[in-house]
Amino acid sequence: MNAHDPSRRRFLAQAVATAAVATVAMDALAGQAAPAPAKLPKLPLDNPQAKALAYTENAATVKNPLFKPGSDCANCNFYKGAAGQAYGPCQMFPQNTVAAKGWCSAWAKKA
Repeated sequence: MNAHDPSRRRFLAQAVATAAVATVAMDALAGQAAPAPAKLPKLPLDNPQAKALAYTENAATVKNPLFKPGSDCANCNFYKGAAGQAYGPCQMFPQNTVAAKGWCSAWAKKA
């Protein structure tokens, strides 16, 4: 096999160029702000999943045996709302927002 095969050199040159262009494009895209997500509705208390997870909008009123004092949605690992917001998205309820002062039995301490 010939080590100086022009088709191999052409392929390698194109592969390197493609990788460089892809890297530059990804860097450019990473610098752009992500589009704002659509506003999600508040989680209704009669939602079947909310009921199954004992969701409440006020952690101060929880009587569930799994409740740990001081736990609420704002300090839960699944809560993705910004600090200081009254409501925010939650991975447990992807179609809705939950109260930052709320609680459900899926609560897990934020890392």
